[in-house]
Amino acid sequence: MKNSTGTSDRKLGTIGGVFIPSLLTMMGVIMYLRLGYIVGNVGLIGTLTIISLATFIIFLSSLSIATIATNTPVKGGGAYFLISRSLGIEIGGAVGIPLYFAQAFSISFYISGFSESMISIFPDWDPRYIGMVTIFLLGSLALFSTNATIKAQYFILAIIGFSLLSLFLGRPMEGVEIKMWETPTGSSVGFWPLFALFFPAVTGIITGVNMSGDLKNPARSLPKGTFMTLGVSYLIYMGLPIILASRADTSTLLQDPLVMQRISWWGGAIILGLWGASLSSAMGALLGAPRVLQALVNDRIFTKQLNILGKGAGLEKIPRAGTVFTMALTMLAVYFLNLDMIAPILTMFFLTTYAVLNITAGIERFLRSPSFRPKFKIHWFFSLLGAVGCIAAMFLINPLATISAMVVISLIFLWLKRRRMEATWGDVTRGMYLTLIRYAIMRLSKDAHPKSWRPNLLVLSGSPNKRWRLIEFANDLTQANALFTVSTILPEKSVGQDKVLKFEKQMSDYLQRRNVQALVRVIRAANPFTGAAQLVDAYGLGPLVPNTILLGDTKETKHHTPYAKMIDHFHQSKKNVLIVQDDDNRGFRHHRVIDIWWGGLKRNGSLMIILAYLLKNTPKWYRATVNIKMVVASEEGRVDAQKNLDELFSQMRTGFQYQILVAKIESFWDIQKRESANSDLVMMGLGFSRGGKGFEEYYSKLKENTASLPTKVFVLAAQDIAFEEVLR
Repeated sequence: MKNSTGTSDRKLGTIGGVFIPSLLTMMGVIMYLRLGYIVGNVGLIGTLTIISLATFIIFLSSLSIATIATNTPVKGGGAYFLISRSLGIEIGGAVGIPLYFAQAFSISFYISGFSESMISIFPDWDPRYIGMVTIFLLGSLALFSTNATIKAQYFILAIIGFSLLSLFLGRPMEGVEIKMWETPTGSSVGFWPLFALFFPAVTGIITGVNMSGDLKNPARSLPKGTFMTLGVSYLIYMGLPIILASRADTSTLLQDPLVMQRISWWGGAIILGLWGASLSSAMGALLGAPRVLQALVNDRIFTKQLNILGKGAGLEKIPRAGTVFTMALTMLAVYFLNLDMIAPILTMFFLTTYAVLNITAGIERFLRSPSFRPKFKIHWFFSLLGAVGCIAAMFLINPLATISAMVVISLIFLWLKRRRMEATWGDVTRGMYLTLIRYAIMRLSKDAHPKSWRPNLLVLSGSPNKRWRLIEFANDLTQANALFTVSTILPEKSVGQDKVLKFEKQMSDYLQRRNVQALVRVIRAANPFTGAAQLVDAYGLGPLVPNTILLGDTKETKHHTPYAKMIDHFHQSKKNVLIVQDDDNRGFRHHRVIDIWWGGLKRNGSLMIILAYLLKNTPKWYRATVNIKMVVASEEGRVDAQKNLDELFSQMRTGFQYQILVAKIESFWDIQKRESANSDLVMMGLGFSRGGKGFEEYYSKLKENTASLPTKVFVLAAQDIAFEEVLR
């Protein structure tokens, strides 16, 4: 049945959907069994300080929750939904999966506490079976109706309220003096361990957040219900230490966990309240955990075989399969697991969720994206402060558990990242990258120092699958530490401008499948040579422009002239040029031998050594031997060259071998043909006269003389940079 606004009448409001579940989780076992112990150790002022500090940290998180919830329509999944829609599905899943298991196993803790208190009355009963039966009964109620479960929580709230009233109407023990800050002598517990003991008591607001999909108006109910929960629970928690400190002495507070019984009007009300707190906390988690699981499944975080866990039944869309799965998981935990061992890690998962919610709100606010227009606005500093507080609390509570939780979350993130999941919604990631890019570009010097030089490549590949060698070589040179762009020039007569984006998408997908991280640029031009010149002139952003052009050879005679003019244009534009020539399509064969035919350290010589060093640091080429080969005219020239090279290469620290060859009566080309016949890659400097005069004839002659060699790279250093400085 639906009302006039189209919303199901069975949807929940602020009180029933957020306030009651969250408050009952906050009023938990710690309130009944641990608060007196804290007062006994640090006195009244110390306890009030702990409560105020812990509540303040969660209050900051509540501000972040309110900001995110009032910015976008909120659906099922609670904290997972809020995080994934801002930071992306990978981070959302990395936090959401541990959050689900933390909530599911927390049910086991609450039920175990209830079972232990039951066997104090019925000592012959097995607490494991008590727990399993209790889970079955609570789960059956959650399967039947969310509204019925919430109504049951009203009854439990009344019991807890009665227990607190009984405590308020009670009497003090004899001879009690209020301990404002004094701590007992001997083995007292310090402030921060007690803070760690209390802090989980204020994290219960997640229960209401996880009911987001069941609310009539999440944007209104989540902030309002969360603030109401914190306000009411804070008043109760601040009042209880005053009662405890004024009615019981220090030794009693330290030794008797159920000291509230002794100072209440009716002690049995405290036991009823303890039971109610345990059961209501379990019930809240039993409502919230399956809904987080439902959202994870519906976002296809898991495989298709688990899709049944995401289905909702009835008008309330109850995740019945997910609830049954959670009940089974919880029963197994009660029966088999040592819950005390995993409790600290589960607490860390809750705190991580709050920390990431703060980070989410802070990033959104800091980036000032036009899509982020929350009705409830706070400064990003408060979100950052909340995140720092949560992380600090994690390390204070248990550093080892904190690190373990972070490792688990990181592994899940990497698993989801490797799956390359695609979300149907936008997130803040792109805005973050744009902000970082802007920051970096505005501070990037156009005239870089040689020591910071890296090849920023523009690859003129055409269709990637036809000239894959060029892309492979560029990928090896950049090593994912520098940028390179794969480009194609399309004929403008036969390809319309509307097809350019389609070609770019196809090329990007092809590179991604081959695990190559590269930018893609496609333009239209009258011919590939003028198009390449236009692309080199226009491509780039501020100081971030290609400094090196990587291209293949041209084989057709009619293209020699425009090809030479294009190289001349690159040279005049101060771009380094790398021409890969692979006439027989042999590739780089074994990636074992690189020969550099060297004429000295200046310009081409330095650049070739730098390029070879970059190759040598890649997995493909790390076993390669790099041979620097130099030809001299006489034996006297060899002796002089040997002396210079010994000193020069010792300063370079490259580990390359070098060899000085005496020409005698042989020509340079004959020596090169003999020495590099079995190499996998041959590098040579490319001569270039001022203005490019005679380059076409020179280049044709060069190709003729080196035709019998294996794959070659002709190197032309044109950038205004002292490459030899890189090697010193």
